[in-house]
Amino acid sequence: MDLTYWGVERYQASWVRALKVLEGADDAVSCLISSITDPANSNFVFCWPLYRSGSVVHIQNSIIFLEGIAEDFTPDEPWNFVEPRSMINEDGNEISEWQTNMDEVREFLRSVQSWAG
Repeated sequence: MDLTYWGVERYQASWVRALKVLEGADDAVSCLISSITDPANSNFVFCWPLYRSGSVVHIQNSIIFLEGIAEDFTPDEPWNFVEPRSMINEDGNEISEWQTNMDEVREFLRSVQSWAG
């Protein structure tokens, strides 16, 4: 995790916002930034896209390539730059994925309420 652009508190606040997005709909898409440098001077952001399907949340490891997006990247809303969920990559290989559930997400959010200030 790079701490030159965001400090720990900024990552924490971002994660809380991102997890709250999942509560908005049974088919919500969100994203946890796992490492970010200044988007004005970098080419990519490391992240974990989150895809809610009912009570299940699918998690993948991904990279948002900044030069491949049409608009300026907004670090406070990274979910707007996440591709739709796919389980097979362009080479035909299975994409690594793990899952949790919304009960666990809600429990985590309750345990870290102080993160959001």
